[in-house]
Amino acid sequence: MAARTARATRVPRLARGLVGAAACFALAEAITRLELVDPRYLPRASTVLVRMVGLLGRAEFLTAMAATLQAWAIGLAVAVAVAVPIGILLGSLRGAYQATRALVEFLRPIPSVALIPLAILLFGVGLQLKWSLVVYACFWPLLFNTIYGVHDVDPLAKDTARSFGFGRLAVLARVSLPAATPFIATGVRIAAAVALILSISTELVAGGGGIGSFILKESSGGENADVVYAATAMTGVLGLVINWALLAVERRALAWQPHAQEAA
Repeated sequence: MAARTARATRVPRLARGLVGAAACFALAEAITRLELVDPRYLPRASTVLVRMVGLLGRAEFLTAMAATLQAWAIGLAVAVAVAVPIGILLGSLRGAYQATRALVEFLRPIPSVALIPLAILLFGVGLQLKWSLVVYACFWPLLFNTIYGVHDVDPLAKDTARSFGFGRLAVLARVSLPAATPFIATGVRIAAAVALILSISTELVAGGGGIGSFILKESSGGENADVVYAATAMTGVLGLVINWALLAVERRALAWQPHAQEAA
């Protein structure tokens, strides 16, 4: 019954989203048709839409998209594998969290893009450069969401488990981790968006293939503004598809937790 209700509420939301997207497109089309800016630099929205469809048939763009997604996937996977265990450790041991808090607060504000010159010296220009920067950028949302998830566990639930004779590791595995899973899943979705942004940003600055390099190449002559806008819009579509896919996985994985599923 709950799943059926959730599906019923998602349909109106999807319909409202499609209406909103159509309204925004119509507004953009109306503004660009006024040609307040030279169409060579601000083409019509309909022209950009046609170019977006055309990009799906260009092998060069599809190759670039594959290169971006490769860096995105590797960086996100490594970040999850590193940040989640560390977050569980720091969330479970208050002394370890307090001992590392100063270091974390020092490193966290450093923008990942500012590390591109240093990363180029260390890794050169290529796939390793991109996914290493993605790991650094994604590490923080994953780490803090995991820590907050472990901290948010109901103390009564942990005390109850201990009263039944469970040790520290058993309480962590049976109580803390299941309760923290929605926080970790949210951290993964946030990190996925950060990973895509940073992959493309690194490609724009340092090259090495990918959508960012494709956009930079098409914009170099100043004559392909419609293709540049189309490729940029395709990155938004790609991010939307990734978020939808992660939400679908999250709903299925958290089906045992109705409140988390509703929040997703």
